[in-house]
Amino acid sequence: MKKLIRLDDFTGLVLEGGGMRGVFTCGVLDSFMDRGIRFPYAIGVSAGACNGLSYMSGQRGRAKYSNIDLLEKYNYIGLKYLLKKRNIIDFDLLFQEFPEHILPYDYEAYFSSPERYVMVTTNCLTGEANYFEEKQYKDRVIDIARASSSLPFVCPIAYVDEVPMLDGGIVDSIPLMHACEDGYTNNVVVLTRNRGYRKEAKDIKIPSFLYRKYPKVREALSRRCRVYNEQLELVERMEDAGEITVIRPLKPVVVDRIERDIKKLTDLYEEGYQCAAQFEFKF
Repeated sequence: MKKLIRLDDFTGLVLEGGGMRGVFTCGVLDSFMDRGIRFPYAIGVSAGACNGLSYMSGQRGRAKYSNIDLLEKYNYIGLKYLLKKRNIIDFDLLFQEFPEHILPYDYEAYFSSPERYVMVTTNCLTGEANYFEEKQYKDRVIDIARASSSLPFVCPIAYVDEVPMLDGGIVDSIPLMHACEDGYTNNVVVLTRNRGYRKEAKDIKIPSFLYRKYPKVREALSRRCRVYNEQLELVERMEDAGEITVIRPLKPVVVDRIERDIKKLTDLYEEGYQCAAQFEFKF
């Protein structure tokens, strides 16, 4: 029996990141698009922010193509990029060639869509999350998406409005509370880990020679594991109380943050599609 979700003016869609585990989210969003399901508000972090952009423009399959087909063709993740470009991912391919030439992003559809879309970054100066909505300037959309996806330590600092930024997941991996603060209290949360998952790694103090100019971001990185686990606990409490709906993988995920195994990625995408198909929406 399928589960029912009420879709109204206060329904928000919250998209976790997780690097290449975001292919699960791609499957969920393609399932939504196949059924014409639109949310009045969505918020995404890191990979969730990028995958959400293709959902907002209505480009079914585009996010899957960037995460699986494009990876298979160009192998855009690896130490060779870290050595050549100080970035473990070929951002030139993902944020220039892909949206402009390989499979162009439909900015017109995105800019004209009535739904709100928020992308989350971490401000290196303040160590706090910044929340951006941009539906006017193409370059700024890309700047925000790039910043939201700039993983600490293995990607260079990015800039939005000349402010140094990193991955939004450092501070707000699951921006459910921000969706509520924006007035959306009936939320669907898409996670990229199974229920019960917690980070086993312990928080450690980030040495001062890393991000030397940005002590606030070092502080944020030093408490990252604890904050993420607290967010997971909050999600499970709200889910059990019937306050939110959560779509997540059913079993432990074998896909790594920088996974390159095409079969593993394809399987996780298909799991996302099937998990989303278990939900029906009442308008």
